[in-house]
Amino acid sequence: MATTFRLGTRGSPLALTQAGMVRDALIAAHGWDDVEIVVVRTTGDRVQDRALAEIGGKALWTKELDRALLAGEVDACVHSMKDVETIRPAEIAIAAILPRADARDRLIGAESIEALPHGAVLGTSSPRRRAQMLRRRPDLKVVLLRGNVDSRLGKLAAGEIDATLLAAAGLERLERHETGVPLPVETTLPAPAQGAVGVETLADGPARALVDVIDCADTHRCIRMERALLAALGATCHSPVAAIATWQGDQIHLAAELLDEDGTAHVGGSTIGPAEDALATALAADLLERAPAVIRQLFGG
Repeated sequence: MATTFRLGTRGSPLALTQAGMVRDALIAAHGWDDVEIVVVRTTGDRVQDRALAEIGGKALWTKELDRALLAGEVDACVHSMKDVETIRPAEIAIAAILPRADARDRLIGAESIEALPHGAVLGTSSPRRRAQMLRRRPDLKVVLLRGNVDSRLGKLAAGEIDATLLAAAGLERLERHETGVPLPVETTLPAPAQGAVGVETLADGPARALVDVIDCADTHRCIRMERALLAALGATCHSPVAAIATWQGDQIHLAAELLDEDGTAHVGGSTIGPAEDALATALAADLLERAPAVIRQLFGG
């Protein structure tokens, strides 16, 4: 391992902010003088005019960072956990997850979903957000919107769209505290792992133990439950799925919903129990059993 610890990250303002959070946590934990942040440009950053599902899915955010990690060019990589594929290479481990921030979505462009004008244009690249919004407002016109936070807000300001949805955690990290209206989890479940920042290292390398000291065990177990649900569902980036795990005493409460692409079909449910993969597997089986055929087809059923 290099003398100076090297963190790989994407180059967007939010990604750099999150890498800075990890750097500061490592410096505080180890008393290091510095941690080097290495920007790795990803395919997902380069290609902005198509949905991720059309050009390779979530791997577009991770494959270049994975290559840098496996090649020894960086010691660890920082990710927004909702952008990390469910199945990861065996050589790579999620060594730490920072304490989760606000997991909710924020609606930008109106005071509420109901306040959007009839036929308003909503910009998003998320199948989940598209389906959830069309379920509540089938009159909306949903168009593809990708790019970093500033570019998305710029298109809203320019009148290219009437509204969009962004993660509250990202807006908070960019100090956009007054931007948008939070949507309650009770009515709009977030993406699995939304609001969580993860750090990956080689599974058998010395960096893993160095990073483990900044892990938030409670957050890590919640994110593991949400990712276990995705794995049990066989979900892909095409799949409109929402989920969140929260602690209730010493047990995990896991809530989830599955939708079809335009939100006309829907199934939801929740469970509570020990923080073990079996909890997520059982909920996934229950949802798929009760889901309409059009939803089961989206989840490989």
